[in-house]
Amino acid sequence: MVCGGFTCSKNTLAALNIFYILVSFVLVGVAAYARVVTVVTSLALVGGVISCGVFLFFTALIGLIGACRHHQVLLFFYMIILFLVFLVQFSLACACLAVNEEQREQLAKSGWDFSSNETRIIVQATSQCCGFKDQDWGQHPSCKSLTCCAKSDAACCNPGSSNSTLQNCPCSSCLEILSDKINYGFKLTGGIGLFFSFTEILGVWITVRYRNQKNPQANPSSFL
Repeated sequence: MVCGGFTCSKNTLAALNIFYILVSFVLVGVAAYARVVTVVTSLALVGGVISCGVFLFFTALIGLIGACRHHQVLLFFYMIILFLVFLVQFSLACACLAVNEEQREQLAKSGWDFSSNETRIIVQATSQCCGFKDQDWGQHPSCKSLTCCAKSDAACCNPGSSNSTLQNCPCSSCLEILSDKINYGFKLTGGIGLFFSFTEILGVWITVRYRNQKNPQANPSSFL
């Protein structure tokens, strides 16, 4: 049978949906990794990509069942939902890639402000940084336990202490340390999301074609 036939379209659509299931795991995994490495940042865009991955997984299951059964209703809703997932995923991916340095800093600041003291302590300990930004040394947990604060009486290492001095803080700010990770997280998530979003348009096109093809094993008196 030629490639444009019913069986070929059915097998192609089924294989494409299996591919979408794998893609959904990739999207969720990459976006989750981006959130983990940036720790405190409020990456709402990255969270949106995770949601797209989850929706894509369930949409692919619907498409797989519809393709195997040539179920007109399932294929119709699958086609509509997949197109909506494409629009959202494409928009979020472009937004992730378009975020500039100032916007990344604002997102990071928002995440830091909403983080608990315990989370800030973990960030400072794992990244060996002190405070969010250099002018905010008094608005963070004590950095006395950090290696960079050893034997230092700087105010950033002992906020509120009477023994604190006005000497420069020996530690880097957390924004300075995490900036590259935040940028990498956005670029990685946006790039992968954008690349795989175009395959969803292919799925919509194949579904439209497959729905209008006659099943050779069906009743010959009915077209669909």
